[in-house]
Amino acid sequence: MLGIGRKINLKFIRLSFIENIQNRFKQGSIVEKLIYINISVFFVTLLINVFQGLYKNESNFILEWFSLNANYTEFLSKPWSIISYGFLHAGFLHILMNLIALYYIGNLFIGYFTQKQLLIFYIVGTIFGGVFFLVGYNYFPLFKNQTAILVGASAGISAIFVGIASYMPNYQLKIRFIGFVKLWHIAAIWVGLDFLGLAGSNAGGHFSHLGGALFGYLYINQARNKKIDILGNLFNLFKKKEKPLKTVYKSNKKKRPVAKNKSVNQKEIDSILDKIGKSGYDALNKQEKEFLFKQGKK
Repeated sequence: MLGIGRKINLKFIRLSFIENIQNRFKQGSIVEKLIYINISVFFVTLLINVFQGLYKNESNFILEWFSLNANYTEFLSKPWSIISYGFLHAGFLHILMNLIALYYIGNLFIGYFTQKQLLIFYIVGTIFGGVFFLVGYNYFPLFKNQTAILVGASAGISAIFVGIASYMPNYQLKIRFIGFVKLWHIAAIWVGLDFLGLAGSNAGGHFSHLGGALFGYLYINQARNKKIDILGNLFNLFKKKEKPLKTVYKSNKKKRPVAKNKSVNQKEIDSILDKIGKSGYDALNKQEKEFLFKQGKK
């Protein structure tokens, strides 16, 4: 009986744990959901690595099918990889650093934008990063005849970070042992390090970071001082800016012709009547009401 009781308790604990995770996912913000998805994909990838390793199979079919390959032919055979690579990670430290950055930067972002906008920044930033990776590896002579695959959420995170830094560059973050630092200073260092790393061993990752950062900057620069409509502005991103049309407001009231020899009293009356027309009789002060009353007796 004791053994049966323990089995029931263990089963109940497992169900409670799973239900708790499901509830947290449903109720969580888009930042938390992206973190859960990335962690889930990472653990599935690890499990497949273990099982395939037992059968002496070194390749992982998830990496093969969902990572972004620098070869154009490979990419065209798996076009979905331009997005799916943004949910894969190469190791524990890789995913840990990315998700810590996503948590803090993402929560700062949704303090000023919507959760839907963050998701679009993440996805479109990932696409921009993938395009930069493909172009970089196929254009520059340094990478000729080299093969590489791209994984990681960094391009999407770069889009979110540079986007929010472009939107409020003078926002200050308190960094331990340093003090308050403006957001645009951190973004400049972030982008600068990626630029310096283009000739290094992780050139593909740095290309993708710069692509995501470029999208974040271009979009905010385009949408500044306008209603934020990401999908609408995305299609107009590279369109030539036109000068805003001037709107002329016409009044329905006909202007009274002003006589050259108009008396001071008449000017005062006209001023009071205009005030009544705009704001009503109650807007007049005591002196104006008395003046109008006296003029009405004449």
